[in-house]
Amino acid sequence: MSLIIRNIELNDNVAIAVIIRNALKDFGADLPGTVYYDHTTDDLYTLFQEPRSAYFIALSDDKIVGGGGYFPTEGLPPKTCELGKMYIDKEFRGKGIGKLLLDKSMESAKNEGYQQIYLETLPQLNQAVSLYEKNGFQKLKGPMGNSGHFGCNMWMIREL
Repeated sequence: MSLIIRNIELNDNVAIAVIIRNALKDFGADLPGTVYYDHTTDDLYTLFQEPRSAYFIALSDDKIVGGGGYFPTEGLPPKTCELGKMYIDKEFRGKGIGKLLLDKSMESAKNEGYQQIYLETLPQLNQAVSLYEKNGFQKLKGPMGNSGHFGCNMWMIREL
């Protein structure tokens, strides 16, 4: 399997939105207050044009198989960003793609001057939670910032 990780392009929007929503369905996490119902999921290219943000697409043999990135979510401390919309196509889970996207996002965020990276998730996304824990994320007692994702009930943070 050849794998390329690159910045999101406008024509990636439809494919990555399908991957995100299918992944949430796969884990029973297609709930109100999650990115499943977030209108920005349909136009990640535009969302991640925000300064000090980035979104990365994973390609296997020119097929989009996942994505993830970081964003300066409103209400977070100045040197903290949010890891967001990191999902992998069902056929490609368990192959290390999530780890590559996580590493790329954290490295890029650190280069942007961020000192911490925060995320919101659900216990149903157990593979992702395990990845985050293995990579130094610590659980928080409550949410930070104003992501609008009231359906998430697990919050984590990590120093960069």
